[in-house]
Amino acid sequence: MRIASNQYQATMNRALQDANSGLAQVMQQMATGDKLLKPSDDPIATTRLARLAGDDAALNQYQSNITALQSRLKNSESTLSSIQDGLHSARDLLVWAADGSNTPADLNAMSGSLKSLHDSLLYLANSTDAEGHYLFSGTASNQPTVDPAYNFLGNTATQQVAVADQLTISANVSLPTMGGFLQQLNNLATLLANPAITTAGVQGSVSAAIAGLDTMLNTVSGTIGVLGGRQNMLQTLSNTQSAVKVSDEQSELTLGQIDYGEASTRLNSYSIAVQATQKAYAKVSQLTLFSVI
Repeated sequence: MRIASNQYQATMNRALQDANSGLAQVMQQMATGDKLLKPSDDPIATTRLARLAGDDAALNQYQSNITALQSRLKNSESTLSSIQDGLHSARDLLVWAADGSNTPADLNAMSGSLKSLHDSLLYLANSTDAEGHYLFSGTASNQPTVDPAYNFLGNTATQQVAVADQLTISANVSLPTMGGFLQQLNNLATLLANPAITTAGVQGSVSAAIAGLDTMLNTVSGTIGVLGGRQNMLQTLSNTQSAVKVSDEQSELTLGQIDYGEASTRLNSYSIAVQATQKAYAKVSQLTLFSVI
């Protein structure tokens, strides 16, 4: 008669099931690389991983917005720098035109150069991005900044782009006074083209054009400074978010990725436990009352 009872068999079966369950779990963890196979494995870690995943998605969107915004602002700044160069060239020409020693022929020659600068500035003011949106028309980016009659067709509204939690940056700038200045420049070029023009007769118009040009230069220079400030802020945000992203990714690995060294130790322990339980059960199952008499 064997001494193994039903209670003993149940105990051994439960021990064997627990060991096999642990063995299966660690083998699955090692196969997938995931520490958490189901939320109940560690509810707190699961919650933290879900939050980190949400943060990661938000950071990815912010980084995408920042990259697109940096490109747009850089394009706008580059175009404004070209406008600034054109304005400086026009100013040099106007200062020359203000010289009282110019002959009518000199003034006539200046007219062509001034008209070329006018056309170049008008073209730059109506610059578009890769999608055909006008850079300096505010949020009315489907409208030219300056029309042929020198009207400003845009607006001074700004498009706000989310670049961080509760932080937006304006994506655009506008040039509402560019049309009036270009009209003034065009009128002066027409005046200088008159063969009967005299130096005395042009002084007032030239002085007014220089004053208007200086105002336009201040506007453009100030706008370039604003764009530079926005780009500096975006770069700082991008660097900060990249660091946060690296930290979050490390936290995700710590919380969710298996430690193969620790897992190997558990695998070995469970394997030994299974083997020991099987051997103990087999040995005790063979014992009878006569074995201990």
